[in-house]
Amino acid sequence: MDVRHLELLRELSERGSVTAVARATYRTPSAVSQQLQTAQREFGAQLVEPAGRGLRLTGAGELLARRAADVATVLADVQAEWDAYRDEPSGTVSVMALPSAGEYLLPRALVALEGTGIRVECHDADVAEADWAGLAKDHDLVIGHSLRERPPPGTEGLLVTRIVREPLDIALPAGHRLAGHGPLQPAELVAAPWIGVPLGFPFDSVLRAIEDRTGASLDVRQWVRDNRLVEALVAAGCGLGVLPRFTTRPRDDLVLAPLAGVETGRHIMAIQRPDRARRIAVQRTLAAIRDVAAELPGAATGDLAE
Repeated sequence: MDVRHLELLRELSERGSVTAVARATYRTPSAVSQQLQTAQREFGAQLVEPAGRGLRLTGAGELLARRAADVATVLADVQAEWDAYRDEPSGTVSVMALPSAGEYLLPRALVALEGTGIRVECHDADVAEADWAGLAKDHDLVIGHSLRERPPPGTEGLLVTRIVREPLDIALPAGHRLAGHGPLQPAELVAAPWIGVPLGFPFDSVLRAIEDRTGASLDVRQWVRDNRLVEALVAAGCGLGVLPRFTTRPRDDLVLAPLAGVETGRHIMAIQRPDRARRIAVQRTLAAIRDVAAELPGAATGDLAE
């Protein structure tokens, strides 16, 4: 039984198409198809069948794909024990991070890992909350966020670890009548224009919570993802916004104020496939990130789900 064939079936199960598997594994679709045929000959059973223009797993293929995850976890455990025995964790760790969280977590963590034999490859993305789990297929460690304390959608079967809770504040132009008034009440904000984020992104939940609390509909003028752009638009008087406390840089034309009566903390989380999480190098990388987070105000860590 070739473990590589099991992993190929797992990839097809998780990614859904030969084309997606080929793209993720840097192979041609024809090469993937040929390897699937080889796997069928090895197992003596039909593992894939036509589905429209592509292929899908048969019942036999799904069975092997499910157990492939177990095999990968066992192999990762063996490698982890071997690394621990030799006390030489090494190798490349791929980290995909939300930029506004990676900005304060990754630089110091990378410095702490210098000289350990662990090489961290940093990537960044800003996606909807439901899309963070999918990135764990391609990276050892995914750092995403959610306004809910429970694991994000799609993380069933994945390891989700809370890194830190970061407060979200209401951003106002410095000359706004509410600037400097301390905690703001939702009712004070309903008449203002807003700079929002696309639907499905966690910060949008704050605006929806204000609407639920007041019964009013907010006037959202723009929907942008980049926090620096939100800062500039708010400072120019284009509307109010929601910004993270740890990475919003001080500026004379912008004021941050907490919001009362609405839960506005975002939970920064690490999302991992269980087999990838077994690697000692990955564990050391996550530990370094959590050490940085522990020094931030409002830090709270812990496993959420597996």
